[in-house]
This record gives sequence, structure tokens and C-alpha cells, in this order.
Amino acid sequence: MILRLLNWQGLAGIALSMTLGVMLLIQKGETHHWKKASAGFEQLYHQDQAAFATTVANYRSAADQARAADQANVSRVAAEQRGINERTADEYETRLTAARADAAQRLRLNPEAAADPGAGRGASMPSLSATAGGSPQTAGEDGLPTSEALTATEQAIQLDELIEWVKAQAAVDNNARAVASHAGN
Repeated sequence: MILRLLNWQGLAGIALSMTLGVMLLIQKGETHHWKKASAGFEQLYHQDQAAFATTVANYRSAADQARAADQANVSRVAAEQRGINERTADEYETRLTAARADAAQRLRLNPEAAADPGAGRGASMPSLSATAGGSPQTAGEDGLPTSEALTATEQAIQLDELIEWVKAQAAVDNNARAVASHAGN
């Protein structure tokens, strides 16, 4: 019986069986290799996805922090500007009240100056007619009638406070780095 298998057909069958067995072993090795490689690629894919998710989370966190810093900066700048506006308005009102009180005091000290344009001149000097005298109000030391002097003083105060307000507003640092420097103080 073994002799029958040893003929050329039997030998061809054995050779073919051995070849198929070797090919099966090679295929099994290749399958094992690619399964292992696939597991490695899958692990790399998951690591890449995790890194991507971490990056997205970090960017979102940084964007949230930047928005919070911007909001803090906006609040800080608005507060500084409100403070400047309030200080300027208070100083303006204080100076205006003082100037008006000073003008009222001058009128109380010299009531004739507002009522009689010719008052305060010596008797040896002839007075001018109302037409020649010009304005019916007496000119003060600066050459302006009392009511116009007060208006000029009020306008000068207003311009001075406006200049100071513009300088103060221009000095406000609108940059976000100012928040960090103020927070560190």
C-alpha cells in the first residue's frame, strides 16, 4: 500500500500537500504579522485621536481664558474711563462753582460797578455820555465787562477740563497686558 502511494502521482500529491502546508504556515505567519501591525496602527490611531482631542481642549481652554482676559480688560478700561469722567465732571463743577462764587463776591464788594458804569471814577474827571461810554457794564481789570468775564472764565475752565480729560483718556492703556500688570500689583 505504501508502494502505491510512492508512484509519481502519490509523490506529486505529497509534494502538493507539503507545498500547501508550507503556504498555509507562511499565510498564518503573515496573518499574525498583519494582526500585530493592525493592533499597532489601531493604537497609534487612538493615540492620535487622544492627542487631537487634547489639542482641541487646550485651544478651547486658551480661547476661554483669552475671552475672560479680554472681558477683564474691557471692564478695567471702562472703569478707568468712568473714573476719569467722574473726576473731570467733579473738578469742572468745583471750579465752575468757585468761579461763580468769586464773581458773586466781586459784585457784592463793588455793587456800583454793575449798576453804574461811571462809578469809581474820580470827581475831577468828566463822565462820558452813555453812547460814548460803550457797554453799560464796567470793564474789569482784564478789560471785560463783569458778565462777559464770568462767561469767559467758565469757558476757559471748560476748555481746560476738556484738555485734561482728553489727556487722561489717552493715557488709559487699552492693552490686555495691563490687566496682568495690575493683577500682579
